Amino acid sequence: MAVVASAPGKVLMTGGYLVLEKPNAGLVLSTNARFYAIVKPIYEEIKPDSWAWSWTDIKLTSPQLLRESIYKLSLKNQSLESVSPSQSRNPFVERAVEYCVAAASAKFVDKDNKNALHKLLLQGLDITILGCNEFYSYRSQIEARGLPLTSESLASLPPFSSITFNDEESLGKNCKPEVAKTGLGSSAAMTAAVVAALLNYLGVVNLSLLTGDQEQRGSAGLDLVHIIAQSAHCIAQGKVGSGFDVSSAVYGSQRYVRFSPEVLSSAQAAKNGIPIEEVIVDILNQKWDHERTKFSLPPLMTLVLGEPGVGGSSTPSMVGAVKKWQKSDPQKSLDTWRKLSEGNSELETQLNTLHKLAAEHWDAYKYIINSCCKLTSEKWIHQATEPSQQAIIKALLGARNAMLQIRHHMRSMGEAAGVPIEPDSQTKLLDATMNMEGVLLAGVPGAGGFDAVFAVTLGDSTSNVTKSWSSLDILALLVREDPRGVALESCDPRTNAITAAVSSVHI
Repeated sequence: MAVVASAPGKVLMTGGYLVLEKPNAGLVLSTNARFYAIVKPIYEEIKPDSWAWSWTDIKLTSPQLLRESIYKLSLKNQSLESVSPSQSRNPFVERAVEYCVAAASAKFVDKDNKNALHKLLLQGLDITILGCNEFYSYRSQIEARGLPLTSESLASLPPFSSITFNDEESLGKNCKPEVAKTGLGSSAAMTAAVVAALLNYLGVVNLSLLTGDQEQRGSAGLDLVHIIAQSAHCIAQGKVGSGFDVSSAVYGSQRYVRFSPEVLSSAQAAKNGIPIEEVIVDILNQKWDHERTKFSLPPLMTLVLGEPGVGGSSTPSMVGAVKKWQKSDPQKSLDTWRKLSEGNSELETQLNTLHKLAAEHWDAYKYIINSCCKLTSEKWIHQATEPSQQAIIKALLGARNAMLQIRHHMRSMGEAAGVPIEPDSQTKLLDATMNMEGVLLAGVPGAGGFDAVFAVTLGDSTSNVTKSWSSLDILALLVREDPRGVALESCDPRTNAITAAVSSVHI
């Protein structure tokens, strides 16, 4: 019986760089771009002599990259060995497999459960991974087909299209990744989906208990999915990042404060030959002290993303440069971080205020949003005729100003550290976007660079923004906010030819 799980990509609205250090928060929105993992047995029957085997087979298929890898998994110590001739490895899925099997082995203490797990593993694990088109850049394909740079052209591509590789020359020059991506956190979403599918398949968690109610999500084993996915992702990446991308892939949109990196010290030391199961037991017993509170965009607001034609930036190298700058100029960097932190808190406060005003004065809120969505921001102030409307306008303008402050400090940090956090081309685009009718704010998500930019639009102004972007040679993606985290799916998404794209696009 196949298990299909999915996890969303993310947009970090505020908290780029700062979220790496406690107690700074990041506001992260999960999206309708989802990664899927399908887990099923390789063999229907167990061969009679298989009880004596000490290894089992693992097959990993990535149809979009036209890749298939075969591994042997040791049933004794959960380690994976590649037996494929292909050079391409997927360390995220490799660690996820080892850690999930080790977690199952550690959780099942009684004989019956252990036997059932052993039997399941002897049938082999056939894992397929699929990412929605929105994770990857399809600009070159759209241009090659002679189609206009519009959302409609993107929506016309087949679901789970094969993926473009950046050409060799541009790899060296621009620190571009091998695959052209849009910056939605594909490795975190992929890791979370694989971990969720495997833990569910092995009977460690039961994600069918997931309901819309956030509070009940813990009972279905989401916390375990989160810890295993964070650990696998950090170790595969070779560094302990802030983890906001994995947290949003598991739990959905949130305000996030990172965990203490020490919880993973045993996993980092595991390279010295400590058995994987011991490492996992240690990780599960650690005090995971991350903080996660509910957060989403206020009503009648839409998240839109636009992809400039440059194919993504490499986050680790930019983070490295900022850390180097912090060491070399502690005074100035502390000052910049303090101002950034104030801007981030201010934006969060204004958005929370808008949530509250929408709940208390819905008619006034709806009226203001629907008026402002047709106007540029300097005209908003004239729309209010009574106190509750004035309060709503004040919060909208407060959110805009906070975003301008954040952008200003992110730019000066980039200049000081010598990395393009908000490069000139992005500055021009963001300024133009923030001056469009009905745009509340715009920014470069996360660590910045040349990834897709985001905007938050009011009411039904989205289509005007995407049309204007098109004329500026910016491809509006089909990404929208979707506050759901990990989910169990009822079938293989390929049989469901409607992708996130088609179901979400309001053409």
